[in-house]
Amino acid sequence: MKIFIDTADIEEIRTAISWGIVDGVTTNPTLIKKALQKYRGKISSMEEYIKEILRTAGRLRPVSLEVISTDKEKMVKEATILYEKFNYIANNVVVKIPINPNLGEGNDFDGVMAVKELKSLGIPTNVTLVMTPEQAVLAAKVGADYVSPFVGRIDDYLRAKVGIEFKKEDYFPSDGMEYDDELINDNGIVSGVHMLSIIKEIFANYRFSTKIIAASVRNARQVREILEIGCDVATIPFYVLKDMIKHTKTEEGMINFVKDVEFEYKEIFWKGE
Repeated sequence: MKIFIDTADIEEIRTAISWGIVDGVTTNPTLIKKALQKYRGKISSMEEYIKEILRTAGRLRPVSLEVISTDKEKMVKEATILYEKFNYIANNVVVKIPINPNLGEGNDFDGVMAVKELKSLGIPTNVTLVMTPEQAVLAAKVGADYVSPFVGRIDDYLRAKVGIEFKKEDYFPSDGMEYDDELINDNGIVSGVHMLSIIKEIFANYRFSTKIIAASVRNARQVREILEIGCDVATIPFYVLKDMIKHTKTEEGMINFVKDVEFEYKEIFWKGE
């Protein structure tokens, strides 16, 4: 199991890596925009900022950078630019390609075709915006290195579908939620974690080598459920990583331990200085 951090904020990346728990980084245009707003005036250029992310991650941690176009030729060109421009920094660039880039242009399969061509060029890919097992299968079929099902967004969609109000970080049961005595579902999918479990089973059935990255993670309990089903990678926002280390009773225990330390016990450590 690997943990990636889902952010483009260099301070968050650097801090999380210092904790010794981060195996990679995922970014997207939304996260890049958020980072740019925070560091505007401090960034010499976008290229230099991306290079710093790659340097900070280092050679052993893949970093996903996303294309911005919606047709196959442009996506392949942009992926090649990203790889050639940045991969030499730490040999860790993975290019994110949307599973279905169609914006009403009838090009549903351009993402899949782009991944297939990039595979032949030796450029690693992470297929993003995956919302169904069927989409994940198509990505794996053309040789994607990673596929990123959006766990939290499926949970959001299921609640919004029936008008349930929620906050982004709210927990959604992995076995689904009932509304008017019926289990809310999207073509049989009852939660984002349920979607992940189906994808994992299908990949095992056909021995796909594509790694599954659980994305759009909302809270610590969801991380636990993702890991319970044996997902390859969970890419986790900084605030969720911080929440994973906390528990009220741990804090209470620390307060009591510190309070109960005897003077003679402290002396052991003083004498060793």
